[in-house]
Amino acid sequence: MRESEIRNENCNAATGLPSGIIGIGHRTQPQRFTSTLSVEIMTTILCFGDSNTWGFIPGSDAERYPREVRYTGILQHALGRDFRIIEEGLNGRTTVWEDPLRKDRKGKSQLPFLLESHAPLDLVTIMLGTNDLKHFFGLSVDDIAMCAGVLVEIVQQSQAGPGGIAPKVILMAPAAVKDSSGSFGHKFDGAIEKSHEFPRAYQEIANSYGCNFFNAGEYADGPIPDGVHLDAESHQRLGEALAATIKGILS
Repeated sequence: MRESEIRNENCNAATGLPSGIIGIGHRTQPQRFTSTLSVEIMTTILCFGDSNTWGFIPGSDAERYPREVRYTGILQHALGRDFRIIEEGLNGRTTVWEDPLRKDRKGKSQLPFLLESHAPLDLVTIMLGTNDLKHFFGLSVDDIAMCAGVLVEIVQQSQAGPGGIAPKVILMAPAAVKDSSGSFGHKFDGAIEKSHEFPRAYQEIANSYGCNFFNAGEYADGPIPDGVHLDAESHQRLGEALAATIKGILS
């Protein structure tokens, strides 16, 4: 047997071709596979916020509530398996401002790549503004609401929704703060009165951008002496109320 025939026989043995068929240059028909996987169509919601979306436990040293206690986890449970809730909460996050005491907290810089990363999104909730109340920013509540509007505009001008359209938006007015000077070194001095104006100011901005509005302060607040972060009962009420609102928007 010639050397080339020996090589062919060895190749045929390795590839399973019958003896006598030259395997070099032989093309086999591609196998066709029928997928048994079903395609799940889920409604995807991005919750963009600060430490209250992250789940900061009031009065703790940056400890976090379990997922099932956080309002985002309550929201997931209430909406069910046809929905996917994506948490994007960051401690200290602001709307559009760089915090001189904490790096990389500016929501305006982070939101665009999060929209792209998690696309396609059906809905984005935005609950930011509490950290903008820190006295060294020197902002009025209307200033803060306008900054939140910048985030709404980023979502509305994106192509992060299904088919390249913009996702729907819910602008959430944060809960009012209470006396928190003891826990946060007076960073929120003068914030209490301003925070009670969140619902009015945020409603006006939501109307101007034509997006949905939700007043988190109707359902949630922070216990004293923390005064800023939501307790477990507030997370429960907030998640349940937000779920009812979302069902109405997406129905």
